[in-house]
Amino acid sequence: MNGKRIYSIAGGQCGRETLLAILREHPEIRFVSLVGVDLAGNDTDERIPIRAFIDDIDDFLAGKAVSTDGSSVALTCLSALNDAEVDLLPDLDANWYVDYNEEHVDREIGLAVGTLRIPCFLVHQGQRVDARSLLTATLVYFREELLRLLHAHAGAPALAHLHPADLVDASLTVGTELEFWVKTPSDKANVEELSAAQVLQENYWQRTRGVARTALEQTVMAFEAYGLMPEMGHKEVGGVKAAIGPGGELSHVMEQMEIDWRFSTAVQTADNELLARTLVKETFRANGLEVIFKAKPIPGVAGSGEHTHVGVAGTLPGGQHVNLFAPMDSRTDYLSVIGYGALMGLLRNYDVVGPFVTATNDAFNRLKPGFEAPVCVVAALGADPAVPSRNRTVLAGLVRALENPSATRFEIRAPNPYTNTYLAVAAFALSMLDGIRWAITSGTVPAALLAEFSKSAGDPAVYLEQHRAYRSEHNVFEHYTQGERSSLFGVPPATVWETMQHLRAGSDRLDVLTQGNVLTPPIIEGFRTAAVARWKNELLARILPEDIETLRKTIRREMASLKAEGLWKSIDALRHELADDLPNHPSLISRLTCALREDRLDEASNLQLQVAARMEETEKLYEEYRRLVF
Repeated sequence: MNGKRIYSIAGGQCGRETLLAILREHPEIRFVSLVGVDLAGNDTDERIPIRAFIDDIDDFLAGKAVSTDGSSVALTCLSALNDAEVDLLPDLDANWYVDYNEEHVDREIGLAVGTLRIPCFLVHQGQRVDARSLLTATLVYFREELLRLLHAHAGAPALAHLHPADLVDASLTVGTELEFWVKTPSDKANVEELSAAQVLQENYWQRTRGVARTALEQTVMAFEAYGLMPEMGHKEVGGVKAAIGPGGELSHVMEQMEIDWRFSTAVQTADNELLARTLVKETFRANGLEVIFKAKPIPGVAGSGEHTHVGVAGTLPGGQHVNLFAPMDSRTDYLSVIGYGALMGLLRNYDVVGPFVTATNDAFNRLKPGFEAPVCVVAALGADPAVPSRNRTVLAGLVRALENPSATRFEIRAPNPYTNTYLAVAAFALSMLDGIRWAITSGTVPAALLAEFSKSAGDPAVYLEQHRAYRSEHNVFEHYTQGERSSLFGVPPATVWETMQHLRAGSDRLDVLTQGNVLTPPIIEGFRTAAVARWKNELLARILPEDIETLRKTIRREMASLKAEGLWKSIDALRHELADDLPNHPSLISRLTCALREDRLDEASNLQLQVAARMEETEKLYEEYRRLVF
């Protein structure tokens, strides 16, 4: 028996005898779990005894699927209770991971029990319908179409530095940054204190201490053990200083953190993200800390993003790699023809991309001005090609290093930790391909592409929309008013219902997503229907009941100052408007509840915004009121 743990098995490198030898050397691996990812981003998890796996290993390695009940996974419009069988087809090319249960030690061998997690595809009626499959197939189409375009236009002078005629491969490279909140389980957030600490910049990249430091260090070490190649872990902008307990330990932990790791191929990056979330959550939990991956866990305080970096690499016959976004000269231009086309395609088509990025109430709560989360569809390149810029207020920023062209990529800032990265990256690829195709086939040179991308709202355009602007090097939150942002960059959707309207059959630019026949209309409709159902049910079952409970706790206090009494009148009026039903005049919450239940969803979406605005105003006034009570 090998006493040293094995954490991963490299994809495509493990035949029958090698795999059996690994399992013999590691008897602590007692289970197998087949991991599929549905359209909502949920990953499956089960425990198949290793004995059963070994008995069927020949069929398994031959690619025979394992049948299961798919009625409880998010495959709306694709799988139903009366047609619920879904097959799990192992991905033999992906990396497999061993998940160790530190709380379950096998008494016979004295080692923590491990589960071999094997990424799979979900197959229904012979069709692959899961998020991993959709991204995998999208990348095949992206590669083939991009190579076809480059080979067909190999003589274009603007493409010469990319050696288009010689390229034998092209692939999307993706990297993510994971932000999350950490707290001791029983503690409640003090929004006022957290907000003050954020304004005073007391936490960003500060030294971690005590149990939080231990958990962060253990997590980064775990990332290394699993081959994720972590680059750094650090404190983020949110949080307050922990208190020192009676035994000298730190208590009342409430802080935001981030861990970054190296980019990879698109599917592997998405797989790694699932693993990373598990490692973070379990490592901090083992240290008595709770991890929260919600996009906006605390209203009024910085939310958590998962900024996604996207680039395109080409491969030459000798194995050398070429960054297809990099310009001929980084000091005189920002991007290549392919880079400009990709960025223009992403922004022009973001109406149909955004629903795959921001698909929940929680995700929309994060996209508010002032918290470094994007609030409009705009990008930044930098004021001058010779001076790389990192504008953190835009949807997409160009990341460059003058001496390292391979670093050229886009940072897309809208995703959050629960964004379905598989589907989001697929949508990124298809939208970028639309712009790349136009840029190459039109023969537009880089200078003209830059001019169109940099145009003012109302200026003529060939590919982009005339009435809009797409570039800003300013602080978008502070340089423009909300009205100016809407006028220049368009009015972004504010609710799940609004964004999902862009995916309805017949919607403008839906053909960008369906090119290649991967994200087919039934797949898109399944995703849209499931997202709308989650939106409705979360409002009815969680958000509105929580709002009512908050209003119940908003009570008049004794010993209030005269100013406080005036505030209370405003608060009480809001409470009645929100939740007090009068004859022939139902409250806002009752009207929203009724609209949701009767599927009057345009009305429900508008009412949701009204309720949210009144609740925010009520809580803000009540916080001020409480401070004025003697």
